[in-house]
Amino acid sequence: MLRLLNHILKTGCKSQNDLYPDLPAYAQGFPSFDDKVECKGGCDECIDICPTNAIESNNSSIKLDLGACINCGLCIESCSSGLIQNSLNTKTARVSREQLVLPQQKIEQERTQAGIFKKSLAVRVVSTGCSACDLEIGAAFNPIFDAARFGVSFVASPRTADALLVTGPCPKGMQEALLRTYEAMPGPKLVIACGSCAISGGLHKNGYAQANGLESLLKVDVYIPGCPPHPWSIIHGLQTAMNLKTS
Repeated sequence: MLRLLNHILKTGCKSQNDLYPDLPAYAQGFPSFDDKVECKGGCDECIDICPTNAIESNNSSIKLDLGACINCGLCIESCSSGLIQNSLNTKTARVSREQLVLPQQKIEQERTQAGIFKKSLAVRVVSTGCSACDLEIGAAFNPIFDAARFGVSFVASPRTADALLVTGPCPKGMQEALLRTYEAMPGPKLVIACGSCAISGGLHKNGYAQANGLESLLKVDVYIPGCPPHPWSIIHGLQTAMNLKTS
């Protein structure tokens, strides 16, 4: 025991003190629009190459849905005009589906200084088929990111949960279990869609398993885009949920 305590004292605190830092320069983040560049239009290179149809064109302007984006980076590589750039920002959670569409809508997030979940949030995680997001959620609670220091904890039973955190595309085989979990939660309660699959179905959308995301089943309060989201983005989503005004 003394050897263990000595090791802990020598090692020190490993948690990151710099909250929500940008990703390293070599990382693949979300696509973003360069405000100083105009889309030439007509080439449709980014539209044709997107594997999830997250990009649409309308009268020489384009819209990009981060809720369907899987961070493959193909649109960034193919954009000859330089309009689409690589964003290294980790504060990516949003409170409405519209805010995930570029160019982003300026919608004010509803907050309260005395929110019910301001100091603590008990989370029940339901995975409907996405191990990648599950791994990143686990990483968000490791000693480096340490989501627990913000008052967030996992619970085994939905009857003691404040928020339902859903990963995966929500296929037909998991829909009843997901709805029963939500119904077992006491109110007030929040729903968080974690990952592009949970938001829109991602690559699984419109398939035989009816895996089109969470929105057709439950009202979503917080969206955390990404395939998978970075641990800091997950923590940003959890803290966004804690700051939401609830009734």
